[in-house]
Amino acid sequence: FALNSAWNYATVTKGRETTMSMSLAVKQPSRSRGFTMIEILTVVAIVSILAALALPWYGDYVLRSKIPEATSNLANIRTQFEQYLYDNRKYPDGCAQSPTAATATQIQVPATGNFAYTCTNLTTGTYTVTATGQAPGMAGFLYTINEGNTRTTTLTGLPTRWGTGSTTCWITKPNQC
Repeated sequence: FALNSAWNYATVTKGRETTMSMSLAVKQPSRSRGFTMIEILTVVAIVSILAALALPWYGDYVLRSKIPEATSNLANIRTQFEQYLYDNRKYPDGCAQSPTAATATQIQVPATGNFAYTCTNLTTGTYTVTATGQAPGMAGFLYTINEGNTRTTTLTGLPTRWGTGSTTCWITKPNQC
């Protein structure tokens, strides 16, 4: 630590008297402005660690936010099938996907951007409705429901934390029904 200093001399004259004084002037060291390279690298490292942790969680959050569309639409379609059975004593002959209008022997299923809905195994006493993921990131999701309210999930091509599926429930979170 170096101290910057200098001697100051002053001469004061009053009348016939002259006085000479001497003082030591000390300069304060100037403060540096800005950040050091170590500080910047530390901040970059902390932000990188946080981003590495947050991005996978965000990706799962985005996927999970699209799943309720399929599960709620499947539950609504099942209600339509059961109402049709109640009114007609048999299940409908088919499904019409919006915007195509349903005939008297069909029920209407929604057309959405995240899932496509299909009706299969249609007889007077059975049906199966499937929601197949089609939005980016949703292609590996396949949800089904049938006349016995059996809910199944088939997962393909997803990270292992999601598992492979379930024959008893709809998986809405990684490895959770």
